[in-house]
Amino acid sequence: MTNAPLNILMMSAEMVPFAKTGGMADVVGVLPKVLKAQGHDVRITLPGYRRIHRGGFDWSPPLATYTVPMDGNPAQAAIIQTTIPTPAGNVPVYLIENDHYYNRDGIYMYEDDADRFIFFCRAVLEGMKELDWYPDIIHCHDWQTAIVPNWLKTIYKDDPFYTQTACIYTIHNLAYQGIFGHRVLEIAGVDEYGFIAHPDLPHLNDVVDFMGRGIFYADIVNTVSETYAREILEPEFGEGLDPILRDRRDRLYGILNGIDVELYNPKHDEYIADSYDIVDIAPKMACKVDLQRAAQLPQRPHIPLIGIISRLTDPKGFDLISSIIESLLQNHDVQMVVLGTGEQRYHDQFNTIQARFSQKMKLFFTFNAALAHKIYAGSDMFLMPSRFEPCGLGQMIALRYGSIPIVRETGGLADTVTNFDPATDIGNGFSFQPYDSMALYATLVRALETYRHPRVWKQLVLRAMSADHSWQTSARRYEDLYRRAMAVRSGQTAQETYQEDQDIR
Repeated sequence: MTNAPLNILMMSAEMVPFAKTGGMADVVGVLPKVLKAQGHDVRITLPGYRRIHRGGFDWSPPLATYTVPMDGNPAQAAIIQTTIPTPAGNVPVYLIENDHYYNRDGIYMYEDDADRFIFFCRAVLEGMKELDWYPDIIHCHDWQTAIVPNWLKTIYKDDPFYTQTACIYTIHNLAYQGIFGHRVLEIAGVDEYGFIAHPDLPHLNDVVDFMGRGIFYADIVNTVSETYAREILEPEFGEGLDPILRDRRDRLYGILNGIDVELYNPKHDEYIADSYDIVDIAPKMACKVDLQRAAQLPQRPHIPLIGIISRLTDPKGFDLISSIIESLLQNHDVQMVVLGTGEQRYHDQFNTIQARFSQKMKLFFTFNAALAHKIYAGSDMFLMPSRFEPCGLGQMIALRYGSIPIVRETGGLADTVTNFDPATDIGNGFSFQPYDSMALYATLVRALETYRHPRVWKQLVLRAMSADHSWQTSARRYEDLYRRAMAVRSGQTAQETYQEDQDIR
């Protein structure tokens, strides 16, 4: 494969710092900057949501105003641009503007979401022709852009502008598939091609599953960790799409997300009480006392402190936590700080527990970036017992800050956290396999017991902080996937691109 620089078009519904509801926004906010540093021309497209804060960025006048086909009801689109500065040069960000679709308070959860994202995708493809910028690769993220791989193999198949354009489709969370009725096929202009027929997926004969179409038509499919890529081939994690994923396994890869190591750096973190790094971790103790002070807990520097930053929902393991938390707080000398929002039943239950154990537990039912940084730096342990976790960023950030993860072995958690073995002194955290509250409790007790041995714990912290979860390695793997996608698009089979697969899978 040639190493020539690529023109890479990112299509996403979210990107920090403009619009975010989940981890996809973080990926799209960082990955293009790293790819730019590796020599590629990367450009990002987003819907022009009203809620995007326009201050702090220089936005161009409309670069193009044009008509977008929408099932016999064409709509007007405009492209405006700003740039994200990087040491390697600016990365252009294009907003697709249309008041009817995007002049609203929120991002999702509207009755016409299918129309809104079909318009966005069609406006992007037509808009690149208006700008006369040809992408070698279109990188689509989650269901909102999954119609694009479908179009490149159907209505744009003979468009000379896109004849050589390859497409990679990234699954961030298989649970959110974008399922709509038949009318959507007409709006998207692909009704003549019908539903996706699959003998093991009869429900796809009756609905339009955007994610299913992305998986079916993309040149290469990937998800956000190696383990999750294997898990989704099975019914337990496949969310009803495992048969089609198994059919496409020859082009399915897992690439672990990275973290922004500039933003999350205990050596230069403006939110924490004192700076520290792997050379000198002693100031971490001041960060712990500062967190105890902020949480109005007794300032006891040598008591183990567990941090949680999460949505309070069952998939994040709160059904397990709720089963054991009272016993943990009652029988162990420990403190806990929880940051996040979620289901009301967990708010109510945890409020009751906090009232009983006010000297051991503090809840913050909100999200606060400054407090999140304080928890990463000030906690001794970081709890993530997720039922499933495609990648997870919290455990990687915790490792960087020397807060030892306690996780279930699933998805990206299994790929980043190695269970501590005192016999061999190997591992950077604590993990368990069965999704069971007693397995979680036993793992917590094991971590608390290990904490009682300061020299052992210090070595564990140093191993945690030595892990490299920057985006550089992952970006190289994406570059390789892009070239594989181009090879598939040019006529090679997915099997013929298998050399060096171990570098990616």
